[in-house]
Amino acid sequence: MTVKDFNEILDFAVAREQEAVRFYRDLQQEAKFQSQLDMLKDLEAMEMGHIVVIENIRQKGVSEADIPKVPNLQISEYISADVDNLDLTYQNILIKAMKREENSFKLYSEMSAKFPDSELSTLFRKLAADEAKHKLLFEKLYDDWISAGN
Repeated sequence: MTVKDFNEILDFAVAREQEAVRFYRDLQQEAKFQSQLDMLKDLEAMEMGHIVVIENIRQKGVSEADIPKVPNLQISEYISADVDNLDLTYQNILIKAMKREENSFKLYSEMSAKFPDSELSTLFRKLAADEAKHKLLFEKLYDDWISAGN
């Protein structure tokens, strides 16, 4: 893998995270309650943090040791809601977030399989693992919320 290829992939990943920042920022305009607004601001900040992680990969590179094993609760895979038409309840914000992370995970996983170059595959698997961690966070929040009887 060339440095140019590596940077182009990271530029793509940063652009996806910037899109997520805009997504949560735009949703803030629809928030009806301060608690919704606060959560959406937290999600925006989390996505901005993802950009920092990607930029650290750009500086330091990535290796197999950097790829964590992330459990999958598979909650988002069983939710079939049309996320574009959900209102902004706490539950629906979590569903939107889970689905975004699930889609990013799938994209990077598929990209890792399509590129036989081991360095590219490792990079995409690292990006997929990071998205899986984010998805797990939202799935745990969702599970806790449902378990509390909501």
